[in-house]
Amino acid sequence: MEPIGGAWIQFNIRYYMFALVFVIFDVETVFLYPWAVAFNQLGLLAFIEALIFIAILVVGLVYAWRKGALEWS
Repeated sequence: MEPIGGAWIQFNIRYYMFALVFVIFDVETVFLYPWAVAFNQLGLLAFIEALIFIAILVVGLVYAWRKGALEWS
């Protein structure tokens, strides 16, 4: 098949911002799932560490929200 049009297409930076935010929260679930499965065996220290991890991610989400990275307009 012959290609139609140019190979270089400029995308809006917002596509990349949404992709990065998705990857961050996707990685969060990958790290939290094994923790949730073994919750009864880990103890209080692991619970506090998980809360700190979630708090850091929430701070990042609030920062992105305030900067307007999540607005699609």
